[in-house]
Amino acid sequence: MNADFDFDKMSGLLPAVVQDSCGGEVLMVGFMNRQALEQTLEKGYVTFFSRTRQQLWMKGESSGNRLRVVSAQTDCDRDTLLLRVEVEGAGVVCHRGTRSCFTEQVFLQGLEKTADFPKETR
Repeated sequence: MNADFDFDKMSGLLPAVVQDSCGGEVLMVGFMNRQALEQTLEKGYVTFFSRTRQQLWMKGESSGNRLRVVSAQTDCDRDTLLLRVEVEGAGVVCHRGTRSCFTEQVFLQGLEKTADFPKETR
């Protein structure tokens, strides 16, 4: 690997934020151990470490909606990754059938009505 990453803070894992390379939309967040990161960098497709199954999994391997890495960056602490990707296949990233996993609105108490938070959806 071309950088020393801090895998110690999260017991051997790094959070990986996956972002659409064209529009900038955040698509999902997953976790990588060293092997998942190495495989991602070598093969050019996002591979995560499943915390529940305790194994590697290439995102989209069975669905065809793979995430091809366009660029990879780390933060200043070297404990988080930002992966800019192109989504292959039908463009669905979330297991719920949506492009992004970030579709659930969270409302903060006392937040004023804005264009992003129309009153009728509260």
